[in-house]
Amino acid sequence: MTRTPASAGTTPRRARWLVFGGLTAVIAMITAGILAFQTAKSSTRSSLSGPSLPPARPDSEQRAAPSEADGVVPDGVTVFDDSIPAVTKLDPELLKALRRAARAAAADGVAFHVNSGWRSPEYQNQLLREAVSEYGSEREAARWVATASTSPHVSGEAVDIGGSAATAWLSGHGAEYGLCQIYRNEPWHYELSTDAIDDRACPRMYADPTQDPRMQQ
Repeated sequence: MTRTPASAGTTPRRARWLVFGGLTAVIAMITAGILAFQTAKSSTRSSLSGPSLPPARPDSEQRAAPSEADGVVPDGVTVFDDSIPAVTKLDPELLKALRRAARAAAADGVAFHVNSGWRSPEYQNQLLREAVSEYGSEREAARWVATASTSPHVSGEAVDIGGSAATAWLSGHGAEYGLCQIYRNEPWHYELSTDAIDDRACPRMYADPTQDPRMQQ
């Protein structure tokens, strides 16, 4: 029997170990590279979405919500409130008539609360947009809300009185003060008609604003 030299028996095993070690090193290098790439990618994402970036600008079409300065009326406002623009920017003659009537109504236990009075054009336009959305068309919305160019609210010549007791009182006594309901579908909407004082009666009402010639301008 012929002996195999020791060097001949160990060489294949060493080769296998060398190959295995090389593969392990390559795998380790690939793994390290992947981890480094993922770390860098994650860091990049963090830098893009982190708080260091300035906040996004608001949409250019976004409109600021109307405020009291535009004619928004808080709850509980009366015709005697001198701090609310919706009241103080009413036509002076209309406001005077309202306060005279309100004093008389108070003797009967009735208060005149203001739901709406003077409005800015911007506020009026917003109300019109909301009406179009609610009623589904400009034609139907026009029965309830006028444009900024035609609305008597924008000119300060109209007031919406809140409360059934107040509107009932005005229905019976408003003409004495020149305060008249203008539209049959809006029992809260009053304007000043000086002729009503002499005639002791208000002019015939329109069915709604679309029948009012002033709204056709």
